[in-house]
Amino acid sequence: MESAIPAHLAATRTHPRRMKEGYAPPYPSFVARMRPAVRQVVMAYFGLQFRGEPPVGALDVLDAAFAAADGPGHHDRAREVAADGTVDIVSIAYWDDPASFDRWSAAHRESWLGVRDGCGRWAEVLRPTVEEHETLFSSLGRPEGVGALADEWSGEIAEHGYWGGVRDRIPLSQTDPLAPVGAPVVERDGGRVRIRPHGGICLIRSGQDWADTDDAERAMYLNDVEPVLRAGMDFLRTEGREVGCYANRYLTVVEDGRPVERTFGLGWWRSLADLERWAESHPTHVAIFGAAMRYLSTLGPAARLRLYHEVSVVADGEALFEYVDCRPGTGLLGVSTG
Repeated sequence: MESAIPAHLAATRTHPRRMKEGYAPPYPSFVARMRPAVRQVVMAYFGLQFRGEPPVGALDVLDAAFAAADGPGHHDRAREVAADGTVDIVSIAYWDDPASFDRWSAAHRESWLGVRDGCGRWAEVLRPTVEEHETLFSSLGRPEGVGALADEWSGEIAEHGYWGGVRDRIPLSQTDPLAPVGAPVVERDGGRVRIRPHGGICLIRSGQDWADTDDAERAMYLNDVEPVLRAGMDFLRTEGREVGCYANRYLTVVEDGRPVERTFGLGWWRSLADLERWAESHPTHVAIFGAAMRYLSTLGPAARLRLYHEVSVVADGEALFEYVDCRPGTGLLGVSTG
């Protein structure tokens, strides 16, 4: 059993971890290990928002940019369809070298955000240091998100399976309370809005992959777990502000334009503490946790469902959000208007 925090990021704790002495996790989990030379990553979410069909070639422009010089080390794509029929397609790209991202962004940002064709477009960019983010995977061999940039996996880690495990896996939590600081700065230019959020804003991407399940397990997941998960995601999307969630999306991964058996929730939170409070005590997450535990306890080691997440808490100046012609309430627009 090893620590989720690699040796080169270990520090003398001034903030105690929440894991109790002698704790043994109830099931195995793993983290992605970046090579020590990586000091900061970039997570960039590029959104296209429309009704009906997207403009011909709109996503081709972004795909060509990803393939260009200084493009991301990994990217994927997902979509969400709102109750009113509005479609959001989100392309998520990851870099392990901020300088490469800066060069790429200078060359390609306006080819995305500068287009005014009746669609909404956005870029939500986060630049966490390696001390400011963590990952967790239920199994080895199929990295997701920022984990796809890692060079190796950990062995089985100790810090998971209890409330507070996320915080304990973030290296900066050893010496910092990860509290929110300051207020967002909003700049408006017609239909274009730039938001620099306060320090301590928290992002979670939490995913499910049931592609490897057999018919019986797939039915159990889709009938017993997924509806409860969807209800929790819907609550955060419509009422999340009351619990500290600025914005939440429940996205289905698409490959070659078609949905596959992978989903993830993507939530922006005022702070890690707000996320923790919802996870530990709110009825919507208590229901998700209960459904997941019943599922996993029923199947035991035979379960083929893959679970993962990544959580980041960044300092002031390490995030920038930009929205062009988007509907009210998209992303952090609702927060920016109070």
